[in-house]
Amino acid sequence: MHRLNRQLAPGQHIFFESDPARFVYKVRSGVLRLTRTQRDGRRQVIAFGFPGDIVGLPCAGRHTTECDAITSAEVSARRCDPLDHPESDPKLHSLLVTAALDEIRFLQDHFLIFGRRRASEKVAAFLILLLDRVGEAADDRHLVRLPMNRSDIADYVGLTPETVSRSITQLRAEKMIKLDDPNTIIVRDPDRLRALAEGAQELVADWS
Repeated sequence: MHRLNRQLAPGQHIFFESDPARFVYKVRSGVLRLTRTQRDGRRQVIAFGFPGDIVGLPCAGRHTTECDAITSAEVSARRCDPLDHPESDPKLHSLLVTAALDEIRFLQDHFLIFGRRRASEKVAAFLILLLDRVGEAADDRHLVRLPMNRSDIADYVGLTPETVSRSITQLRAEKMIKLDDPNTIIVRDPDRLRALAEGAQELVADWS
């Protein structure tokens, strides 16, 4: 399977919405952001691409989102012809089908987060999503690093940046998390955070 590695600087785009899709991209390092612009000009963050993810799967031969790097990143580009002609590269075709199924699952997770009523539940669900996907264990601590800013999180979960910040403050007050620094969250009580994410627990205040 021929592939071409590409280095990306923060803010650099790989593709734009409606571009012809000639390649798909596997994230080797760093974090990508996939977005769409609504008719009224508002941005919706559709997904984040983490190491191991494949992004850029086409629909009718075109990209359905735009994609840029949040951090310095490396991706490998592979032609997406095997989606239409599986016999040309059966191994790559199987890889792309698996990536498509993963994308459906991640979108389902996103719908669950977006559909929650409480802001605290949305933010908790987002943190659990990151914990499960890219969380780190260090000295019996569960770390979640946030390469994205509060606006990115807000545009992903359907809140304002201010509400995201207030919800994080609320979760800190409830001793579910604490901040090691503005971009590193220590999950102090994963079970309670997960229960809140699943809507099984109420907090004293509601910031929605």
